[in-house]
Formats: sequence, structure tokens, C-alpha cells
Amino acid sequence: MRSSSKLTFFLLITIWVFSKTCKGRVFTFKMHHRFSDSFKNWSGLTRNWPEKGSFEYYAALAHRDQMLRGRRLSDADASLAFSDGNSTFRISSLGFLHYTTVELGTPGVKFMVALDTGSDLFWVPCDCSRCAPTHGASYASDFELSIYNPRESSTSKKVTCNNDMCAQRNRCLGTFSSCPYIVSYVSAQTSTSGILVKDVLHLTTEDGGREFVEAYVTFGCGQVQSGSFLDIAAPNGLFGLGMEKISVPSVLSREGLIADSFSMCFGHDGIGRISFGDKGSPDQEETPFNIDPAHPTYNVTVTQARVGTMLIDVEFTALFDSGTSFTYMVDPAYSRVSEKFHSLARDKWRPPDPRIPFEYCYDMSPDANASLVPSMSLTMKGGRHFTVYDPIIVISTQNEIVYCLAIVKSTELNIIGRKHCLFMCL
Repeated sequence: MRSSSKLTFFLLITIWVFSKTCKGRVFTFKMHHRFSDSFKNWSGLTRNWPEKGSFEYYAALAHRDQMLRGRRLSDADASLAFSDGNSTFRISSLGFLHYTTVELGTPGVKFMVALDTGSDLFWVPCDCSRCAPTHGASYASDFELSIYNPRESSTSKKVTCNNDMCAQRNRCLGTFSSCPYIVSYVSAQTSTSGILVKDVLHLTTEDGGREFVEAYVTFGCGQVQSGSFLDIAAPNGLFGLGMEKISVPSVLSREGLIADSFSMCFGHDGIGRISFGDKGSPDQEETPFNIDPAHPTYNVTVTQARVGTMLIDVEFTALFDSGTSFTYMVDPAYSRVSEKFHSLARDKWRPPDPRIPFEYCYDMSPDANASLVPSMSLTMKGGRHFTVYDPIIVISTQNEIVYCLAIVKSTELNIIGRKHCLFMCL
């Protein structure tokens, strides 16, 4: 049951999402960040690459966070992965999301989709009226952005308005007409709309002999995209990993293919992996999710923060979101944590730079080392500790090196983003 879901912490660069229902296999896929050097080398893309570590690099990440802020948050022992493997990757020209390759339909068509724990729907461009361009956007000599066509897949099925997956029946033309969907992700006109369809997602088991699995999933045939989906984020689809029944992890668990769990790992080099049905390890630390039955999300409670050796008694709830680049805090938590960091920082403070959203930045001294940067950890509900292994970002220019506390002041939500999801398990 979702209400028994836990957030757990492990020694690896991992996110685990799981419940007490432990059944099924584990499917894994590698991840790559779009800004990673490994993906740049693989893809051959050269245009519109902000130099890693530059002011422009972090400005681009913060801009993408702003663009996506208003979205809807939204008995075998083997594990399962996508048919192409468990790799994920960053892509510098597409925003600060992690991507993986999935294969849909019969014959299979591959899509490079963004992974997002902050939303639920899996959608790909399909029967497009307005989608991101596919020509001139090749990501490798043998891979280009794809368009799904339900008429060309022999396993494609229509999802009608009387299907229990159809959440927007008020927009239906009739009981047996195709179920429409629309998801608005931002106040800045970023959305996807179209109809729901059902088709096979190609998976493979992880351990022992490799077994191929075809799992029927419901997803969005995205006919009209807007905003950042047309250029800077997820031009070939978005893979929602939320808790709602339409998300792929929920579907795979409900069909008995996996445990009600998944893990997602982020590496410093932009490469990671995602595994469906991964149950984690017996020694994991845990904290409960705050479950809203009307719209469950990966929301946790922080009861205390530690900066350096100083403890700060400040309680707040926060959303773990792999689709957000940085961590966002509202007051009073933001002021108390950032001001304590500032009081312990030994380097010269710099006035805020309008290109980036960070208030506390410092000139890095020539003899600087990591031990001089104030350490940080969070105490979660239940008393477990989450160490923030890398609380800063480092900005390099030809003339100087600057580091900033990678926390942004928010007026809306507390969000623990991908930057601080490192070394933690959901």
C-alpha cells in the first residue's frame, strides 16, 4: 500500500521508493544527465552547450526549474530494466533532467525520455499537431527523436472514456471515444495534451539469464506540446515516476511484475541507473512519506538541520523531486539555514549575481579545500540523518573561482532537488 511507503537512505548515489509489498522482479536502466561530458561525447552535439561550471550553466539550470515549477505533482526475485539497459544520462542541450531510452510498441520504437519523480504521466510525442522538431536534432548516428504512431504498432490499444485510467471524462465526446488528457506543468505555458493509449513497454530482467518482458502500460499520445517541451526539456517525452495509479511503477507493481518500489541513482559524471522493483538493503535508514490520499507525492518531514557543528531546530515538509535541479526552501527554514552557513563560511562573500538565483556566494581562496566549506545534514522524521554530501556549486571563469550555497529561496514549496538527492534513497 502507498501509505506504507518509506524514504530510506543508503551509502550509494541512489533513490529508493518502496513499500512493504515485496513481489516481482527488478528492471533497470542507466541514466545520463543532459549536461554530462559522457553524453556530449556520445551524442556529438556541440551547439548551445553552456560550459560546465560557468555562470551560464547554472543560470540555465535555474531557468529550467522556474519553467517547470508549476507542474502537477502530478513473487520472483529478479529485477527489471528497460530493454536497452538501465543507463540514464544528462543531455546539456535539454535542461537539467536525467534521460533514459525506452522502447514502445510492436515493432519497437525507441524514445529518449526525461525521468521525473515530480509527475505521474508517461507521455511521448504522437500524431503531432505541435511537438518538438525531430529533424536536425540527432543525438547519435543511430538515434534520432521519434514519433509514436499507434496505427503502426500491432499491439497498440485504444483507451476509452470508460476506462478507470481516464481521469478527464468531463472532456470526453462519448463513453467509447478515446480518453483525452491534458497536463499543465507550469504557469509559463508548458503543457502536454492528447489522448491516452495502451501498448507494450519492452523490459528485461536484471539477474541471471536475461528474460525479455513485454508489459502493457497506459501512456499519453502527446499530440500538442507547449513551452519548454518544444525546446529545452523533454522533447521526446517525459517518464513520470510519481505515486498515482497511471505511473509506470504503479502499473508494473499492480500487474505483479515488480515490488512496489524503484531505485534511481545519480552519479557526479552525469551517468546513473534506474531499477524497477529494487527492494534496497536491510540496513537502509528510513523516514515515512507524508501521504495525501488525494494526490500522493514523495513528501517528507525534516525536523532539524545541522550546518557545521551547529544544530538548527526547524521543522518543515519537502518534496523530493528528481526533475528539479536545486533545493528550494521557504522562510523561516531558508533564512535560518543559509544565514548559519554564511556565518561559518571563511571566504569573502560576493554580492548576488543577477544571472544566478543564489544569495550566498563566495570567492574561493587559492588554498581552499572541501574541509573549509561548512558541512550540512538534515534530520528526518523518525530521527534518521541525511548527509548533504555536496551543499555547494562551484562556478569557474577565466579569472576567478566562485562557490555558492546551492539552496534557492522559495515563496511556494520546499523542494529537495537533484543536486541534493545524491547519496540518498527514496
